[in-house]
Amino acid sequence: MAASVRVCCALRITIGGAAPLRTIWGAVQVSQWASRASATSLQRNPALPLIPATAWQQTRHGSFFNKMTAEELWKGVLANSGSGARKGRGKRTKRKLKRDLNRGQNIGEGRGGFLWPGLNTPVTKDGSLQPMSRRSDAEQQEMRVELFRQRDEWEKKRKMKVKRERGWTGNSLGGTSLGPPDPGPNGETYEDFDSRVIEVKNVFTMTAKEGRKRSISCLVAVGNGKGAAGFALGKAADRLTALRKAKNRAIHYLYYIERYNNHTIYHDIQSKFKRSTLRMKKQNQGYGLHCHRAIITLCKLIGIQDMYCKVEGSINLLNITKAFFTGLASQETHQTLADKKKLHVVEFRSEHGPLPIVVGSPKDGSRQNPEPEDEIPNTRLHWDDIRAVQGTKRSIWAGVKRTVW
Repeated sequence: MAASVRVCCALRITIGGAAPLRTIWGAVQVSQWASRASATSLQRNPALPLIPATAWQQTRHGSFFNKMTAEELWKGVLANSGSGARKGRGKRTKRKLKRDLNRGQNIGEGRGGFLWPGLNTPVTKDGSLQPMSRRSDAEQQEMRVELFRQRDEWEKKRKMKVKRERGWTGNSLGGTSLGPPDPGPNGETYEDFDSRVIEVKNVFTMTAKEGRKRSISCLVAVGNGKGAAGFALGKAADRLTALRKAKNRAIHYLYYIERYNNHTIYHDIQSKFKRSTLRMKKQNQGYGLHCHRAIITLCKLIGIQDMYCKVEGSINLLNITKAFFTGLASQETHQTLADKKKLHVVEFRSEHGPLPIVVGSPKDGSRQNPEPEDEIPNTRLHWDDIRAVQGTKRSIWAGVKRTVW
């Protein structure tokens, strides 16, 4: 009945004249029906409280910010999944990069300066639990100044251009160092290895959906300067990923190159791969590396200090690299040659005059019978070398007429 009286008073205030009587009578009837229904429910469920129950419904205002994941939001901002991006549209637009929005944010920190145990302050101190507290205005101001200073420093570092190591030229990555390869899955490290970029180029492939699809192809060589070296190709959509893949793949394809006295090759080598031909010559100590710039980089990774190499034909860097490693892997050491011929291997040096120096002896002893000699010796000669020995080799610029002004 108390509920019905309150309803009647409310209606009597809002409505005047003859209308309130009818409204009051309807309200009394509604209240009687409600009281009868509540009495019936109490008889059925006597454990329910006499206070009328209030239905609470928790609501949460939602938008695409809290309905979508961070990856989906970034995907929409960067527009990596659009059909235009897949087909190469808008190549001249500035590329947006994903940023870490949580950088510099600490959970619990805010403008109020509250200290929440477990978030921005330790839970216990000196063995006792810490209550929630608040910084003073001076401490909070100092904290905000430090945060702004740190953000300004990050912004300066982001805008600052880091001067990278110079390679063969100032505009190319060829010859630059990438550091040692990444550690392996079992924890093995390659700290004594160094990796160098040989070639970075854009390659394209035609697909049915995307058309002309671009990717980056990188050729990277690794070596420890003690005879172990290798190379590999890496291909990816961006340059950094391609370089990392090539560097980590090259460590799994190593060659061991034999070196004579740890500074040069054992003998002259002529190697060919496709249209590229390399003619490598053994040199004395202190001669240096008179070679193609890619060959110089590979020699430093292997540990070769003195050598002459002439590149003929195609100067494709991948062909040159394959020809170089194939030729060095096929060279014969003095001991291998001595065991093969069953003869002593001697070497003539200018500092020793006409006296030979024995550099290799067969393990099972030398043969008693001399080696048979062919009527026509099977010796590969190069016409430029023959003319250089005979003194008839001339420069290609020797007969050029020069105009005197």
